[in-house]
Amino acid sequence: MINVKPNLMPLLKEKGITQQQLSEMTGIPQGTLSRFDRNTRHESTHLFTIARALGIGVEDLFIVQEQEDK
Repeated sequence: MINVKPNLMPLLKEKGITQQQLSEMTGIPQGTLSRFDRNTRHESTHLFTIARALGIGVEDLFIVQEQEDK
């Protein structure tokens, strides 16, 4: 089983970028960005826009953990 969690806020902290700055870079409303780590669904266009703005791959926006099925 695979567990996938958003990783946006740690990435922003690592890069020294605020949600507001990312909003200005991407055109994605700041409120949408603030909900990113709490949501389980994300618009694909937002994922690619955020990844490009941060210079990372889409997969880097998430933490993927594999769990053994018991």
